Amino acid sequence: MIGFFQAALGKSQGMLEKHLADFEGDSTDYRMKRGLAYILKSSFCTFEIVSPLEPVMLRERVFSLAAKSIPSREQTGIVFNQLANQLSQELKREVLPIHIQNGLYADLSENKILTNFDDPTAEELLHRYNLSQVQGVFYKATQLILNAHRNVPGEYKLLFRYLKLFQLMAYIEGDADHGFTITIDGPTSLFNPSTRYGLAIAKLIPALLHVTKWSLAATLQIKDFYTNEWKIGRFTLNSECGLVSHYSKGKPYDSMIEKSFADKWEKLKTAWILEREVDLIPIPGSVMIPDFRLVHPDGRTFLLEIVGYWRPEYLQKKFYQVNRGNCENLILAISERLNLEKAGVKLDNVPAKIVWFKEKLLPKSVLEIIDN
Repeated sequence: MIGFFQAALGKSQGMLEKHLADFEGDSTDYRMKRGLAYILKSSFCTFEIVSPLEPVMLRERVFSLAAKSIPSREQTGIVFNQLANQLSQELKREVLPIHIQNGLYADLSENKILTNFDDPTAEELLHRYNLSQVQGVFYKATQLILNAHRNVPGEYKLLFRYLKLFQLMAYIEGDADHGFTITIDGPTSLFNPSTRYGLAIAKLIPALLHVTKWSLAATLQIKDFYTNEWKIGRFTLNSECGLVSHYSKGKPYDSMIEKSFADKWEKLKTAWILEREVDLIPIPGSVMIPDFRLVHPDGRTFLLEIVGYWRPEYLQKKFYQVNRGNCENLILAISERLNLEKAGVKLDNVPAKIVWFKEKLLPKSVLEIIDN
């Protein structure tokens, strides 16, 4: 299957589809072949419109010229030659009649050209196929209960980041020492079942695979094939499932401010040790994961959260978390560029030490607070 795509590089999607259809033939495993082909097309291929102009504009130019004469095969060639000369002058590059002919309907899917193919290994493709089979189950979920057992805190942050990215309706309970229980409403629990929301839940599964130890149980709404009646089903999965994620484990740092601060800290001569994303602050229904933890050999610890993002919604949520978390050893490093007043944020009685910074957060500013 991968070989068909490699051979189709630089050729039309229609030609590729023909080879795939011939390969499928009348075999009984056509569903698997179609599934593998779909994954290759959607995840590893780039199909592009190859035309001197946007096809709609090109058709307009061709038909305008053709309308001035009586249609014939000979006249078609004349029109293509004439327009090729015009476009060569306008675009300041050579345009041949064959480019006009091929580009005329290049916006049809079968005429799009496979311009890039990031060919996976056979093993990688099978991992994606197996994962997609499981993801499809969650399109019919009414509820998903996920137990993320005691893990490395950085793994929790990756999971929570994807929860936010896919805008899932989730309620989070627990803490870093005992693990978290995350309850997610499924697409069929909505007033109008949403395929888009079901897809968002399915997209969460590859992120979950980066968590070391977890288990989940989904309640499903399934239509009986024979009676056409809706029934309740159950699906369970855990970290021993053997599925492999294709998601990245995330960037080393969420921002250049974080990276710059960590790089500068490494050059300091201080007894304080800087650790990244190793502690969590439980909040009712959610969780806050500070960017850094500062640990001293004498046992003192501080948590550091850098607030450099300007959107009002983010600032409101961040300071809501800080107030609800009520963490006594939390330090907030806040950019002076932020308009907290406009965002409706007040620093009165915020349960945290505050450090202000301009362009970059300097370790010296943080040390002045924790050493006093």
